[in-house]
Amino acid sequence: MSSSYQGPHSTEWRFLYRAAIYETNDYELPKRISDAEGAIVQRMQEIFRENGADAEAEREALDDALYALRAWKIALETRTRAA
Repeated sequence: MSSSYQGPHSTEWRFLYRAAIYETNDYELPKRISDAEGAIVQRMQEIFRENGADAEAEREALDDALYALRAWKIALETRTRAA
């Protein structure tokens, strides 16, 4: 299969991920996280069958980003409960 991993969403997830990670407003953060998670899942689906080092590297980056967002979400929930 030829690599078409540079689709229209190849950079969108990164932008949304960074927006979530750098968000300082706890009221905005859940939406930012949700938006980023949605974009990451969509991108994962887009490159699911792609082969090659570039696609594999992006899959790893997507996995790492999703893991970080989940940790960020748990930290926010813990802070919210403690407040």
